[in-house]
Amino acid sequence: MTVVEILAEIPRLRVLIAGDICLDRWCTYDPKHREPSRETGIDRIGVIATEVTPGGGGTVANNVAALGAKVSVLGVTGDDGYAFELVRALIARGIDASNLIRSSALQTFTYTKLINATNRVEDQPRIDFIHAEPLAADVESQVLERLREIADEFDAIIALDQSETPESGIVTAGMRDILSQLPNKIIWADSRIRSEHFRNVIVKVNRQEAVAACQRLGLSADYSALRQTLNAPSLFVTEGADGVRIATPTGVRHVVTKPIENPVDICGAGDSFSAGAVCALALGATESEAAHFGNLVASITVMKPGTGTASPAELLALVK
Repeated sequence: MTVVEILAEIPRLRVLIAGDICLDRWCTYDPKHREPSRETGIDRIGVIATEVTPGGGGTVANNVAALGAKVSVLGVTGDDGYAFELVRALIARGIDASNLIRSSALQTFTYTKLINATNRVEDQPRIDFIHAEPLAADVESQVLERLREIADEFDAIIALDQSETPESGIVTAGMRDILSQLPNKIIWADSRIRSEHFRNVIVKVNRQEAVAACQRLGLSADYSALRQTLNAPSLFVTEGADGVRIATPTGVRHVVTKPIENPVDICGAGDSFSAGAVCALALGATESEAAHFGNLVASITVMKPGTGTASPAELLALVK
């Protein structure tokens, strides 16, 4: 399929993002307002403006929605103000938030990023509100029940495992088991530290994550062996400017990409790649066509600050 053909068909797609749906808070601070706290004597950071966007799985949802597909998110939020901000940010982008489950047993997964107003650089430690413990059994049951109920409504499901704390996050063994048994559907899994636990689904990793997964499995750094161990229909390994390696039962092939000089922000490039590739696959594109389309989407988003998205008009401009 060509880029034009893919873009023409994307509006008919229904995509579910299941997993860690986070909130990104971009807080701009002004160094001139730094002064010692009267109570502690520790210098404060004076935030003068805040912007919020969906993060984690929400970043993938942003990108899928920007391409024109219908998108819903399945995950868990806390019963807190950050949950309110997250839902409002999702709805503002046309993303269905009705499958988010709210629980007072945890806090909303939130990244707070501090941007210096004088140079627009993130130069302070991030403040993250994380899930440090395993998901409560009753909350997990609600997530799994909802997934079973709604899975048939979607053409593709993206499982996004954002958590880097062992045994935490929304993508549990129970969710992986359900995803491994869904027939006749594009299932795409992206996990930072647990990719080797997925079975029978398409797995996307970057080069470092692939090597680490092989090490944890006791394999050499062999993409074909990793794919075979996971019984994955295909394994997509993103390699930055070197493009994408795709392992399938017939071998490994390389899809090159045009190097981007002086990218503005590579944060979220993998998420935008996933959004484009999944949409293409769900429409019947080959793995190589999907990787090419995903690379085009990412080539646009890396030229934008933060976790930007790519519009159909921007993609069409690239192929004219």
